[in-house]
Amino acid sequence: MSFNRRRFLRDTAAIAAGLMASPLNATDALILPMCRGPRLIKTGLNAAAGPQRVALNPNRLARFVDALPIPKVATSSDLRASPDDARLKLPYYRVEMREVTSQLHRDLAPTRQWSYGGSVPGPTFETRSHQGLLIEWVNALPAKHFLTIDFGLHGAEAANPEVRTVAHVHGAKTPPGSDGYPELWYAPGQSATYHYPNRQDAATLWYHDHAMGITRLNIFAGLLGLFIVRDEAEDALDLPRGEYEIPLVLYDRTLDRDAQLFYPDSGDPNAPWIPEVYGNVSLCNGKMFPFLDVEPRAYRLRVVNAANGRFYNLALSNHQAFRQIGCDLGLLPQPVELATVTLFPGERADLVIDFSGHAGEKIVLKNQNDELLQFRVTQSTAKASVALPASLRAVPQMDESQAVKTRVLTLGERDDYQGNSTTVLLDGKRWDAPISEKPVLDSTEIWSFVNITGDTHPVHLHLVRFQILDRRPFDLFAWNAKKSLEYTGPAQKPAPGESGWKDTVRCDPGEVTRIIVRFEGYAGRYVWHCHLLEHEDNEMMRPYEIVAAGSRAV
Repeated sequence: MSFNRRRFLRDTAAIAAGLMASPLNATDALILPMCRGPRLIKTGLNAAAGPQRVALNPNRLARFVDALPIPKVATSSDLRASPDDARLKLPYYRVEMREVTSQLHRDLAPTRQWSYGGSVPGPTFETRSHQGLLIEWVNALPAKHFLTIDFGLHGAEAANPEVRTVAHVHGAKTPPGSDGYPELWYAPGQSATYHYPNRQDAATLWYHDHAMGITRLNIFAGLLGLFIVRDEAEDALDLPRGEYEIPLVLYDRTLDRDAQLFYPDSGDPNAPWIPEVYGNVSLCNGKMFPFLDVEPRAYRLRVVNAANGRFYNLALSNHQAFRQIGCDLGLLPQPVELATVTLFPGERADLVIDFSGHAGEKIVLKNQNDELLQFRVTQSTAKASVALPASLRAVPQMDESQAVKTRVLTLGERDDYQGNSTTVLLDGKRWDAPISEKPVLDSTEIWSFVNITGDTHPVHLHLVRFQILDRRPFDLFAWNAKKSLEYTGPAQKPAPGESGWKDTVRCDPGEVTRIIVRFEGYAGRYVWHCHLLEHEDNEMMRPYEIVAAGSRAV
C-alpha cells in the first residue's frame, strides 16, 4: 500500500477527531493532500442543510464497559421446494428489514437504526457447502428515509420511492436473479425470496443492502450481517470453533451528541453527495469500545470490514502477532504470521489469536491509534489449544496462459473546477452505458485495473472468485497524454495474506492491479464496482454479463 494513501487517511482521522466536539457546519471542508498529485478538497464531517447539529465526542465515553455482542444465528421456519428441483426441500428463512433502536454504548441514548431481523448486525446465517437455502427478504421499513437522499444520483431520482432495498450476499455464488441486482429493488410492504445454492468452499461471506443510488445510506443505517459457509475440508483442520470462534464486524459511523446517526453531506440541498465518509466512532458488532472475556488459549476471529469508506489497519496493543488463516473466499494455503492486518471495505480476514501465556492480561485490538475492542484474558485453566496445521487448503495458482482475454479498465474520477470530486467511473463509463464486459461462461480472463485517481479503490466482482496477479506503478502523465501504460517499477506480487481466493481487491493510486478470474457458475447479468459506497452510488459501478458457452466474448 502506498505511503501517501496511509497518510491521506491518517490525516483525515486526525482532522475529524478535532471536529468531534464541534458543530457540524455545512461549509466545513477538509483540504487534504491528494495521493501523487495536487491538493484535492475532500468534504469532512459536514452537516445536512438545515439545523446545526453537534458531533458526539467519543473520547468522553468510558472504555470497555459493554460486552461484545455476538449476533444470533438465524433459524429456518420451514422447508420449501428448491428452484432447481421441486423434489428437494430447502430450509426457508424469513427476514424482516425494520427500524429499531439500540444502545451503541452503555452511557448513550438508544440510536435509531435499520436492521435485518431486529438487530445490527443482523442474524448470522450458518450453512454448509452445497446445502442450499431460501431467504425471503421482507421490506418492513418506514416509507420515508431518515438520511439525506441525493435525488440527482442515478437510480435515486425523486420519482422513485425514498425507501428501496435489495439484499446482496457478498461473495456468494448465486444465480443472477438472487444476487441482489441494484435495479431489482422493492419498496416497503414488498419482499423477494432468493435462492442460495452455496456451491462453494467454506468462507466468511456477509450480506448487505444494494439498492441503486442509496446503498451507502441503507448500509450506514444498519442493513448488514454475516453469512458463513462451512465444509468438511475446513472441519478436518480442527480450528477453534464454538465459543472460541468469534464473528467481528467492523464499521464506523457519525453520531451526533444525542447518539443519533448523522450522515454527512455537502451542504448543498440540490447535490448533497460527498465522495467519502469517515465517521467519528467505530463499532464492533454494533458496540463502541466493547470487551470480550477470553480464556488463555487460541481463538478464531472472522473479521469483516463493513465500513462505507474507512480501511482498518489492525494490531494488538501487546504487539503480539496475528496468524491469518483465510481471506475473502476461504482458507489460505498456509497460516501467515502478521503484526498488522489491513482490510479495505468489503474485505475479510480469518485470524487466529493465541492468548496462551497471557492469563490475567488485558489486550486491546487497535486500528492504528484507535482502540476498538479489549480482550480480557481470564485466569482460568483453559483446554489446550490445538496447534495450527502447517498446511490449510490448496489454492492452485491460475496460470496467465489460461486467460482467453485481457481487459484494461480504468478507475477514474471527474472533478469540478475547485477540485471537488463530482463523479467516479469505471473505464470512463456510467452505469447506463451499454454493457462492455461480456465474458463467456467457464472462460478465464485477466482484468487490469488502471487507477488514475488519488484514492485507493477496493474493487468487488459479484459471483466470481479470483486471484491477484500483481500490482505495478505506472507513469500517469504518459497515460493521460497517450493512453500508454509505461511502467515505472517492477511488478509486486500480492502479500501473503492475499494469496487465497478473493472477491475484493485493493487498487492503489498510480498502479495497475491485475487479477485473473474464471467466470464460472451461471450465465446472466451481474455487477462489478468500487466498494467505497459513496463511489459505488455515484457511477462507480457497472453491469457485466456472462454469456453462454459458445458465444463470443465482448
